[in-house]
Amino acid sequence: MRISRILGATAVAAAVTASLAACSTSSAPAGESSAPAGEAGVFPVEVEHALGTTTIEAKPERVASIGWGNQDVALALGVAPVGADDQTWSMDGTDGLGLYEWTTDAYAELGAEEPVIFDTTAGIDFEAIADTQPDLIIAAYSGPTEEEYATLTEIADTVAYPGVAWYTPWRDSILTNSKALGLEAEGKALVSDLEKQIEDATADADFEGKTAAFLFLNAADLSTTSVYATGDSRAAFLADLGFEVPQAAKDAADAGTFYADISAENVDKLADVDVIVSYGGDELLPALQADPLWSTLPAVKNGSVVTVGAGDDLSGAVSPTALSIPWMLDTYVGLLSDAAAKAE
Repeated sequence: MRISRILGATAVAAAVTASLAACSTSSAPAGESSAPAGEAGVFPVEVEHALGTTTIEAKPERVASIGWGNQDVALALGVAPVGADDQTWSMDGTDGLGLYEWTTDAYAELGAEEPVIFDTTAGIDFEAIADTQPDLIIAAYSGPTEEEYATLTEIADTVAYPGVAWYTPWRDSILTNSKALGLEAEGKALVSDLEKQIEDATADADFEGKTAAFLFLNAADLSTTSVYATGDSRAAFLADLGFEVPQAAKDAADAGTFYADISAENVDKLADVDVIVSYGGDELLPALQADPLWSTLPAVKNGSVVTVGAGDDLSGAVSPTALSIPWMLDTYVGLLSDAAAKAE
């Protein structure tokens, strides 16, 4: 889907590093990254993160990725990881490779072989990671324990999450991973490019002054919902698009959690939400409007509910990555704009 738009986020970086542009027209040797990870002159580099400081002495030639969306950062900067975690947590199981469309498209655009996929069913797949013989493991959006991190560092230099496990904003994911790759300047340019894409996509959107919350709802059981906290990547991206943060999301953040459960008896805590976003499909809004408690909320009465699917690509894309943002931006803003208009 719109591969030229997906990789538009790399245009600034490619202009800075000519070799990145060249790699898109030639296939990489089997098992190697399709582009050099930075110029040798920038090394060594030191990257501080929550589990320590990693010193990368020389330009990495074989990069592996674990966690969520880290492979997309490398790909957006012209580097094709030789291995990556499966991204199937929000998939329906029909994708045999375990990567989303925007990621596989980027591998194809770079002329690179598809990566080895690390199975995360039982946690970190140390053996499979080691088999790819990486010299760098990028994991800015991830959650290894100190013990797991120690094991990873026995395999290769590893750059973990900068702050809280599984709670890395997309900008920080790009900046942390790009520095590890020796592409810090290109990473900053990529962030700026994505911010400009967001600005352009929302130029005509009427989100100012409206609140939006990202919830986890199940149409078959509306007894409880989960509201994602302000720092969660899904909720934070709504703020990036221009929405205000509702009190329930702030309360979840103040409690030190990335989400908070709210029972149906307390749905009035969501009365200040103008637009509700949730996983699910077309069945959700009728179920909410038929429910005696949920139907009292202004967002439900107005039909200001956006569903992003469950198990399809859009449901994964709304947890933003360097490549999923341009992939889903126009579609997502369109859905949100329709819902926001109903809130008026």
